[in-house]
Amino acid sequence: MTFEKEWAELRSAAAQRSAMQINSAPAEGGGAPDLVVNRDDLGAIGNDAYELRTRLSKDGDHARPATFAAAIALTNGNFASGSAVLKVHDFWQKHLKTLLDSCAHISNHLDYTKAQHAKDDVKIGGDLTSISKLSEYMK
Repeated sequence: MTFEKEWAELRSAAAQRSAMQINSAPAEGGGAPDLVVNRDDLGAIGNDAYELRTRLSKDGDHARPATFAAAIALTNGNFASGSAVLKVHDFWQKHLKTLLDSCAHISNHLDYTKAQHAKDDVKIGGDLTSISKLSEYMK
């Protein structure tokens, strides 16, 4: 079976399982919530991203001084490869910074999301007008 055919079958099966119901609700006890995220899950992912960034900032920079020194020594020795080594050094630094920024963005975003969900939970739990009060307004 080709990948495209198998992928099409899997997409079709998934679409049938999760067909959207309009103008109806699932039967009592049936169906699952659309999105469930626990703060612990967000915290764990954010923590992993932070730890990855911390390790990567140290380990990803390990060879930088030696690479730069080699590039300068080769260039000063009139070797054409000196500029190529310097390009590799600069390319690595650029991509390392991008990866570090991405890890920080993930960690910060999940911290923000976790805090925002906590605020939303407080707001939803504390600001709801009771059903009886709403019933009075409808009269």
